[in-house]
Amino acid sequence: MGDVVLFWHRRDLRTADNVGLAAARQRSAKVVGVFCLDPNILERDDLAPARVTYMIGSLRSLQVRHEEAGGSLLILKSDPRQAIPALAAALKAQAVFFNLDVEPYAKERDRAVIEALQAAGIAVSTHWDQLLHSPLEIKANAGQPYTVYGPFWRNWISKPKAVPVEALQKVERLTELEQAAAQSAGAIALPTPPELGFSWDNSLVIEPGESAAQERLDKFCHHAISEYQQQRDFPDVNGTSQLSAALKFGVIGVREVWAATTAALADSRSDEVQASIQTWQQELAWREFYQHALYHFPELATGPYRDELKEFPWTDNEDYFQAWCEGRTGYPIVDAAMRQMKTIGWMHNRCRMIVASFLTKDLLINGRRGEKYFMQHLIDGDLSANNGGWQWSTSSGMDPKPLRIFNPATQAKKFDPEAEYIRHWLPELSSIDTEALISGNIPLEERAAVGYPAPIVNHNQQQRIFKELYQQQKQR
Repeated sequence: MGDVVLFWHRRDLRTADNVGLAAARQRSAKVVGVFCLDPNILERDDLAPARVTYMIGSLRSLQVRHEEAGGSLLILKSDPRQAIPALAAALKAQAVFFNLDVEPYAKERDRAVIEALQAAGIAVSTHWDQLLHSPLEIKANAGQPYTVYGPFWRNWISKPKAVPVEALQKVERLTELEQAAAQSAGAIALPTPPELGFSWDNSLVIEPGESAAQERLDKFCHHAISEYQQQRDFPDVNGTSQLSAALKFGVIGVREVWAATTAALADSRSDEVQASIQTWQQELAWREFYQHALYHFPELATGPYRDELKEFPWTDNEDYFQAWCEGRTGYPIVDAAMRQMKTIGWMHNRCRMIVASFLTKDLLINGRRGEKYFMQHLIDGDLSANNGGWQWSTSSGMDPKPLRIFNPATQAKKFDPEAEYIRHWLPELSSIDTEALISGNIPLEERAAVGYPAPIVNHNQQQRIFKELYQQQKQR
């Protein structure tokens, strides 16, 4: 019988292409998976029921994967700073392995767990897994982290990418005595989302679990990726990978994803297809850029990167904010997007930019409120990606040309030219003329007839106000 080794799953809910798990298996055949339902996270006020439901579904899948390999996945529900060392001690584990994270809370939590394990004489082995390149690998010439995407991308793409690591297999089970010790240390049955206080009544738009993510990746790389560059900005077209939730929870390995895209690139037969695949690869680099930024600048999680936005005089009109949340601003493309998110827990990326710009540049509401509202609803809500996107849209982030304002009518005309997306999510407007839907110039009597509100602000007027305030802040 081998020595017990714990592998602490966090944002890596899979057994294939898992760097830390593969290293644990090399150390011992008796690898025990563990996932800790952390009250410090579950009791936050920015968790989406759809996201928790996806996570629990993925944990069920992960339990099956561990069992198929011959082992098991233990579930804890307690503060991991005490629970992980206690479980390791109860099982007389020789070592605890886990993959590192970039988020401020995760870094603080991990330091505490490492200290407690080392104090108990238990070895700790940490690894980078959720990124193709760790935040310590990609640096500018002076050794400083990048704050602009372009130079980051050029450095990032120039480096060789790791290949997927071997999946977990041939694991030894815990003895009955060890299983009892685990239960005495807090191991429980996997709870349902309602048992954790989260209820998602709709079906999940993205199926949870490792197998589902692998199937989605395979389908995307054989079909939509070849037209990604042309289709990705049209919200009524199924032109994106919808792998964001899988990547957020590590239900699929990023090396596996990269390998699939390079295989698609090798099979491509035209410059257009190659350009589409490379455009999607750049999206992976954007994901890593935002994670590196959060790792090096943890203050991004609580405020703007740019000084001129730190004291910006937001109006924070509560009625406007509620209208934005509920999809009743009177701007069809904005309202359609907000209703999409509220209904299915997901929103097309182009629409995320449109509604974020509208909240901050038209309604003059602090983007931090929108950022939190997104996290309360998105199935793929991820701190670094969500924060990076909102900072970009709010003109407060790492952008060499920060002052961007999206005109809702222009965006709708370009990316929803037949108003199919608008009509789908605002069915009360299905009989309205397409041009009126796109431009937002719907006569007041037609709005009243279908119960759709008048525009709550004038876009042209509001963008002038924002620009004036922005310039005033820059000159301070």
